[in-house]
Amino acid sequence: MITAPPRSYVLLIGITMAVLALSSLIASSHLKKVSAFDEDGYIKFIVSKVNESKTNITESTGATAVPDSAKGPSIPTKGYLVEKLGDSLYSVMDGSYNTMFMVTDKGVVAIDAPPSLGQKYLKAIAEVTNKPVNYVIYSHAHIDHIGAAGIFPKNVTIIAQEETARELQNAKAVAKNVTMVPPVPTITFTKNYNLTIGNQTLKLDYYGSNHLPGNIFIYAPKQKVLMLVDIVFPGWVPFPYLAIAKNVTGFIKAHDIALDKYDFDKFVGGHLTRLGTRNDVAVQKGFIEDLKNAAMKANQEVIFSKVAQQVGHFDNPWFIYSKYIDAVNEKCTQLLLPKWENKLGGAGVFIPTHCFSMSEAERVDPTVQALTQK
Repeated sequence: MITAPPRSYVLLIGITMAVLALSSLIASSHLKKVSAFDEDGYIKFIVSKVNESKTNITESTGATAVPDSAKGPSIPTKGYLVEKLGDSLYSVMDGSYNTMFMVTDKGVVAIDAPPSLGQKYLKAIAEVTNKPVNYVIYSHAHIDHIGAAGIFPKNVTIIAQEETARELQNAKAVAKNVTMVPPVPTITFTKNYNLTIGNQTLKLDYYGSNHLPGNIFIYAPKQKVLMLVDIVFPGWVPFPYLAIAKNVTGFIKAHDIALDKYDFDKFVGGHLTRLGTRNDVAVQKGFIEDLKNAAMKANQEVIFSKVAQQVGHFDNPWFIYSKYIDAVNEKCTQLLLPKWENKLGGAGVFIPTHCFSMSEAERVDPTVQALTQK
């Protein structure tokens, strides 16, 4: 059996899941209710619990329970933290989600609109400039990252890859209440789009499906900042099942694309306790490489027929297969966890899910098989 994860991991992941659940609740509500939701104090409550958990973890299990690499800055009681990334480029984070915005001669370019920030996003921008938001860039179509886009002016120009636009158009076509769907982009592109305003530039690139079709690389060359959402989680293992990647091959390749094609020092991943660096991308690439190898070894060493014999009855094939999956995940976790449990936060909680996604992909996806056998 897989050893139960340490209490510290369970506590911290529980807090994280609470924030994610909160974000989903806000995203699924009418966007006009975001400010009212803030006034009720729920976001302040979640932020206080995140900060409180750091103390509880240290007291109950020792300072080594969560790796230093996973720890980020404390979030002020106002519910968000603004940091300068470079010339007129700023990040905003709330301890679970993060994004960035750029101030230009003609106004502000906002990237994404996480519902967990909601109206706080506008307050963060107002702390830096009184210029209006006249451009919004969608990283991808998931509403936990763009669900609050309705807070921006109605005449704002929204830019996204065409797959993202298609997904939002499809959502509007079936929605009973179209106001619950983020605004559809007004400018779309297939592979590349450069947004240049004055002396500021953002390069938007699409290399195919990874986390989700339409998920793009957002690069500020002057500031040497790369934003890539839901792929790399600085200091942490990814969200479960390789961050619910729609394309495991694309998810794997995204690490190489980031490191090989972009000259960046700072990294914005969209999630969790802190921003990242080039080294964080390299570290997670190493984790994914080890995961590929562990999943391959588990697939080779766990024999389906032996598991079936241990079960002893064959009236329920899915029950046998579930036991086989459990055995593969357990073997993969045993191979992977000792190296990573003290390097990346949440390893003891989510590694079995990553083992499942990778081992399944290696069994059925020929491209993943080819990548593994390099």
